[in-house]
Amino acid sequence: MADQQYVSDELLAYVRAVSLREDDVLRQLREETVALPAGTSLQVMAEEGQFLALLVGLTGGRRVLDVGTYTGYSALCMARALARGGRVITCELHQRWADIGAPYWKRAGVADRIDLRIGHAADTLEKLLAEYGPGSFDLVFIDADKQNYPVYYELSLALVREGGLVVADNTLFFGRVVDPADPDPQVAAVRELNTRLLEDDRVDISLLPVADGVTLARKRPTAGCNRVA
Repeated sequence: MADQQYVSDELLAYVRAVSLREDDVLRQLREETVALPAGTSLQVMAEEGQFLALLVGLTGGRRVLDVGTYTGYSALCMARALARGGRVITCELHQRWADIGAPYWKRAGVADRIDLRIGHAADTLEKLLAEYGPGSFDLVFIDADKQNYPVYYELSLALVREGGLVVADNTLFFGRVVDPADPDPQVAAVRELNTRLLEDDRVDISLLPVADGVTLARKRPTAGCNRVA
């Protein structure tokens, strides 16, 4: 049985050559983002964006939540995969980052499917709970400040329907999660989330060792599976 494959630059290039379907709009947004300070580390990889779109399609996503817009690459990927009449609600602290992505959303013809909320993510999630109620989202993607990941997870789990997905990015945090001496509060918060997920019997989980670590948490059905109306 094969062990985890080391992904060299050459192998990653092969993966992209045989599987990545990134069109000009996505590529140009990614390239503009990479040129920003810390753009490479803050933006999702192109393969991950395509994976998110696949997950939205598999869940039949009509209402999707994107916690951490940045320049809007993930929001664009997921908006394209929505079921008819669907919408991505994406939340970002700083308007200036979302303003970079907005013209690309328009070029891709999905601007009307993306609802941008500016403000602290925890506050936005609380407002969404009041606005839509529990169990009202098909999928939530968490990719914001790491120190609040445990908070975002609990709110996201309340928002997602039974059978829906909470997807957390950066759950390996540049490999630093394995260093117990790392004092960074961000690392501690990611470790806390990972431990909480392992022990949480409300969800089925899988931490995928791809990109910077992507964890899927499927909310277990209880007495039937509710759907977004």
